Amino acid sequence: MSLISKDTFSNPHPFVDPKHTPAYLEFIKQLEDQLSGITAMDATTLQPNSGAQGEFAGLRAIRRYHEQQPGTKRDICLIPKSAHGTNPASAAMAGMRVVPIECDNMTGNLDIADLEAKCKKHAAELGAIMVTYPSTYGVFEPNIKRVCNIVHEHGGQVYMDGANMNAQIGLCSPGEIGADVCHLNLHKTFCIPHGGGGPGVGPICVKKHLAPYLPGRHPDDKEAMISSAPYGSAGILPIPWAYNSLMGNRGLALATKMAILNANYLLARLKPYYKILYTNEGGRCAHEFILDARPFSKTAGIEVIDIAKRLQDYGFHSPTMSWPVANTLMIEPTESESKEELDRFVDALISIRAEIREIEEGKQPREGNVLKMAPHPQADVILGDNGKWERPYSREQAAYPLPWLKEKKFWPSVARVDDAFGDTNLFCTCPPVADTTGKQSFGVQA
Repeated sequence: MSLISKDTFSNPHPFVDPKHTPAYLEFIKQLEDQLSGITAMDATTLQPNSGAQGEFAGLRAIRRYHEQQPGTKRDICLIPKSAHGTNPASAAMAGMRVVPIECDNMTGNLDIADLEAKCKKHAAELGAIMVTYPSTYGVFEPNIKRVCNIVHEHGGQVYMDGANMNAQIGLCSPGEIGADVCHLNLHKTFCIPHGGGGPGVGPICVKKHLAPYLPGRHPDDKEAMISSAPYGSAGILPIPWAYNSLMGNRGLALATKMAILNANYLLARLKPYYKILYTNEGGRCAHEFILDARPFSKTAGIEVIDIAKRLQDYGFHSPTMSWPVANTLMIEPTESESKEELDRFVDALISIRAEIREIEEGKQPREGNVLKMAPHPQADVILGDNGKWERPYSREQAAYPLPWLKEKKFWPSVARVDDAFGDTNLFCTCPPVADTTGKQSFGVQA
């Protein structure tokens, strides 16, 4: 992180003449080579500023490649129903028609029979398949190489969504599996901070037959740029470069193994208390898994949002909520959490399950319970409701549901926020122009 604050990296303008920054361009080339090696691809561009922009760039390269093949119109993009939501949007932006592929309800794996049928049906128009590995459901697709072969046999290209690359590095690679192009999220897998909305970097790595169709770096280049700056968010590229250089091949592989191990540790501990939606035949997951909260809607009137809000009382930001399946939690611990922190997280979810059970057994009401009223900021616990505490649970249960919270507590800053209302009613909307015309603003007559 300290590298990006150095003048050498922070001062150059994005449009500086390349002859003035040879060292900067050298380290960018080293990073491109690192990513090409990790993915077993032949060329890389760092220009895309997000994963979704990388998807568009990769699909555009596929489209341009097919356009050079005489007598073909390959604009069908096969997308599994388990895919990231940006996949169909990116395909549509690239001028492709989306055809969905079914997935198995138990394992989340691609339905091979449906894939073969769709490939055969659209053989003359098949442009690509977009597939995430491991899948968005948190499992390693066992037939991934077969999937790639089927698509190639019918004239299509394979686009691999690299959102879950944290479970691949050092163990396998998109190029080895059979992908023609993939994108990476440097703000997820390669150490760039993800909080606060960015900035992101979504480079794409391609096989040599697609390399001529990577985005250009100058307005006069044959292929159009997809970012205003030739190297995208170049100011933060020192972070993944340093991360890869310091970790080395063994370190990167170890991080992958730890991410998978941590996820399966959480799964094993939580499985007796919650339903886990998708696992492989051995009952394991990749680097993430989906915890199902849907049964609690009927048994206790509890929704996943209530669990997410209650986790704040235990000092945890909620995992991904209601995606890719509604009313579920997608839990992805990554490689960086200690066992002590993982155990605290598990203990919190087990404690919340006990609180739900009290509602199921009628010991707590379905409304006004500790989950429905969560989170509990300090002022709420102290002041209560107009100076009184008339809730069906104690102040201690609200604030300190587990003993260790008395020693180390991160208090929520506000009580329950109506998320849906906030999303549909902008508090920052400007007043109508008519309301400000003719009035003084900052000492200037309008």
